[in-house]
Amino acid sequence: MANVKSVGEVYKCSVCGNVVEAKEVGGGELVCCGKPMEKING
Repeated sequence: MANVKSVGEVYKCSVCGNVVEAKEVGGGELVCCGKPMEKING
C-alpha cells in the first residue's frame, strides 16, 4: 500500500516504470497500471 506520508517521497510503478514525487500530502493510495506504486526513497 503506497500511502504518502511526507512531501518529497518518490514512488515507482513496477509495471510501466512511471516515477512520481509527492509535492503535497493528501491521503489515499498511489496506483498505476492497476497496482499500488512502490516507495523507492525515504
